[in-house]
Amino acid sequence: MHHRTVTKPSSSGLAHAWRALRHRNFRLFFAGQSISLIGTWMTRIATSWLVYSLTKSPVLLGTVSFAGQIPTFLLAPFAGVLVDRWDRRKVLVVTQALAMIQSLALAFLTLTHRVTIAEVLILSAFQGCINAFDMPGRQSFLMEMVEGRDDLSNAIAINSSMVNLARLVGPSLAGMLIAVTNEGWCFFIDGISYIAVIASLLMMRLAPHGIEELAAAAGNAHAPMLTQLKEGWDFVRNFVPIRTILLLFSLVSLMGMPFVVLMPIFAAQVLHGGPHTLGFLMGAMGVGSLGSALSLVLRKSVRGLLKMIPISAAVFGAGLILFGLSHWIWLSMLVLLAVGFGMMQGLTASNTIIQTIVPEDKRGRVMSYYTVAFVGMAPFGSLLAGTLARGIGAPWTVVISGVSCIVGAAWFLTHMKEVRRVMRPIYEQLGIVPTHNLPEVQEAAAN
Repeated sequence: MHHRTVTKPSSSGLAHAWRALRHRNFRLFFAGQSISLIGTWMTRIATSWLVYSLTKSPVLLGTVSFAGQIPTFLLAPFAGVLVDRWDRRKVLVVTQALAMIQSLALAFLTLTHRVTIAEVLILSAFQGCINAFDMPGRQSFLMEMVEGRDDLSNAIAINSSMVNLARLVGPSLAGMLIAVTNEGWCFFIDGISYIAVIASLLMMRLAPHGIEELAAAAGNAHAPMLTQLKEGWDFVRNFVPIRTILLLFSLVSLMGMPFVVLMPIFAAQVLHGGPHTLGFLMGAMGVGSLGSALSLVLRKSVRGLLKMIPISAAVFGAGLILFGLSHWIWLSMLVLLAVGFGMMQGLTASNTIIQTIVPEDKRGRVMSYYTVAFVGMAPFGSLLAGTLARGIGAPWTVVISGVSCIVGAAWFLTHMKEVRRVMRPIYEQLGIVPTHNLPEVQEAAAN
């Protein structure tokens, strides 16, 4: 396994919190993404509003969500193989250009009043296919933008902060715009916003890969796709830290995350409110998520992140149980702060550790399984949550979701010792933790 060593950040005070922005390429990415992500969240809200106004059907809301996510579940492992073979910057330029076409097509159909539910379903499925390549490509490309692992955890945390800020700003803008005009302008603004990302990618100056990494990648670049697919799967299946993290992450994505689908029911039927109540609930969760992302930005090292994974799953689960039992808006909002915090903490900690310990030549494939665990479980979870809610009601469905997350956290704790044992030599090799070797070896490693 070829790993680049880590140099410890020397910055003091709060300067270390934004250290990934020292890298010109990451600064460009940050600027482009900040604009584009607001557009992405505007489109998410506008799509659900459009589907509901076209059909008045909660079932079709779920169907459009399913259509947008299932291609990612099916295609991501194959996309991961190709991301490992191809130039990741070119992959991202192509995915952003295709996403731009998708949004502008939706804008054109909506603004000319020709849009039908069938077209929304087809364009959602097309976006799902794009995401299958975009998500592993984007995750893998982070390493190239910060040129090494020392600032990687900070880059991931800043990226999460950016996503959560956009999540707070985008839906509010979309709501105001839909009220004044119609959904089509949200899609149009989103389409135009992709220009910022494409420009930032084209302006980057990337260092060539290390000779070792090129050799490792080239040695396998012409292997059949199924061989590389199997190699990636075997690595994920047999490498204890990644297998354990992804199993918990999959459970949380399947059982925990889909509670968001049931939020309109809580706003209307449980808390007896309207659309503004839904806005308050989603806003509270967004604030909790942003708080978590910012707490991770302040971390100086990846050390100590592993224990945050089961803790955050337990906090997320406990928050869901209390949310399911609450009948007061103020308590629900308070609890959703914890839910948002736990959800984002687990997601970002998992991503950071996996990105830190994965070998470069398998990065795309491993991050594709992370994408499957994150996005791919959601459509099945949404169907499960919807079915359960019909049978036992939304509150008890969310309570069961919370209990499942706590059980998952307890299971993870029983595997912590083995995970730490396997991760320790990698952390030593990367310079994240001090080595237990002889002084001479330590001295040689330091030079």
